[in-house]
Amino acid sequence: MKHGISLWQRLSLAFTLLLLACCGLAGWLQIRASTEHEQYTIQHLSKGLAEHISSHSVLMDPKGIDRANLGKLFDMLMVVNPGIEVYLLDTHGKVLAHQAPEGHVKLSQVRVQPIQQFLQGRSELILGDDPRQPDHPNVFSAAPVKVQGVTTGYVYVILQGESHLAASQSEGINPSVTAALYALGAIALIGIVAGWMTFGWITRPLRQLTASVQSLSIGDAAPGSDTAAASSSRQGHEVDQLREAFERMQSRIQEQWRELLRQDQVRRELIANVSHDLRTPLTAMHGYLETIKVKSDQLDADSRNKYLDLALAQSLKVGKLARELFELARLEYGSVQLAPEQFSMVDLVQDVFGKTELAAQQKNIQLVADFPEALPTVVADVGLIERVLTNLIDNAIRHSHANSMARITLVEQTGRVWVRVIDYGEGIAQGLRAALFSRPSPFGSKQLGERGGLGLLIVRRILQLHDSDIEWADTPGGGTTFSFALPTDYS
Repeated sequence: MKHGISLWQRLSLAFTLLLLACCGLAGWLQIRASTEHEQYTIQHLSKGLAEHISSHSVLMDPKGIDRANLGKLFDMLMVVNPGIEVYLLDTHGKVLAHQAPEGHVKLSQVRVQPIQQFLQGRSELILGDDPRQPDHPNVFSAAPVKVQGVTTGYVYVILQGESHLAASQSEGINPSVTAALYALGAIALIGIVAGWMTFGWITRPLRQLTASVQSLSIGDAAPGSDTAAASSSRQGHEVDQLREAFERMQSRIQEQWRELLRQDQVRRELIANVSHDLRTPLTAMHGYLETIKVKSDQLDADSRNKYLDLALAQSLKVGKLARELFELARLEYGSVQLAPEQFSMVDLVQDVFGKTELAAQQKNIQLVADFPEALPTVVADVGLIERVLTNLIDNAIRHSHANSMARITLVEQTGRVWVRVIDYGEGIAQGLRAALFSRPSPFGSKQLGERGGLGLLIVRRILQLHDSDIEWADTPGGGTTFSFALPTDYS
């Protein structure tokens, strides 16, 4: 059985990922804000450093760079604050002098625009090019170098040089940033747990509804059916399962509605057919009795007895049909309770032959039973199975041609005894086969339009109560074979 990710799991996973992304973004913003705040603080505190250097040292004169003063200044600054880097630039930003070891300066010229913004006194953080780290703009301090009142260059001080970066990396993240990150982690953990619990609480009614709808649709489906098989392979989250359950339920309702319409049509046809079957003998009986009454003075004793016998025969047909209707109604509405027992089908067949022998003799039909010597007993309701055999053998006698036979065979196959009742008559017409077990039997005597009654319907309902069913096939050479199977044990 395959299970997809539930709606609760999807919501919780999406919430977890979103919360972790938000916490990660918040952590990144916190680190960036802390870094920028540190840079702004350093730039703000060291804003006048370059100006102080420029005003108290002679770095350039009309002849050019004063190398002696510049070297002393660089040595002093390296001792006082190793974290800063001092550069002497011309007015275009070209590096004229520095104190870095050979090969450390990677930019020979820096952008002048940030220097001009700094000199304008802007209050925001301003980052400039770092000659030693071209890919990492850095905080700086700058001041013009003037010779005879004319700006001939700039003092450019990187406030967080290579040594500062190496020291900060060795010390790790700022403790305040670390504390903030721990706080974000705790918030994320609490939020994830709370979110999962909340989504579980929110989606619980939906899960309960989905389970209820699925159990309802599965309960309506027969085991092993396509609907039940679809129900057993639930995939997707609750909304998908609920949608599939409603689709299965809709399909099931449509099937049941079509079945109800079909059953209603069958019921209407049954009522119409039974009404016809009742009207024919009642009309004949009424006619015979009316004849006896109207012509009482004109009829002799033999004629009167003849009409009375005919009326009595029609009344027996009406009574037989009424009993069959009552029996079918009891079977249809579940008022018949099975009383299974173990008995011999051979003995039961002999008993039924004894009851139907007279009818067979009247048509000169031979009753034949074929069965093996060691046939096991069956488990069923003996009274109801006797009714099944009686109806089927009566049909076989009625439909077999005169001077032929009606045969019954008993065969054991895979723990069941198969019973086959075979007649040798004209068989079943094509137009009557589809509704053979859903309406009154079309078989019967051709005299007076007589029909066969409800025998086959009763047979099928009885066998369905035994978890079996009636089957039929054409008999080779003409006729029909009805068959059913019964278990040999109580399993």
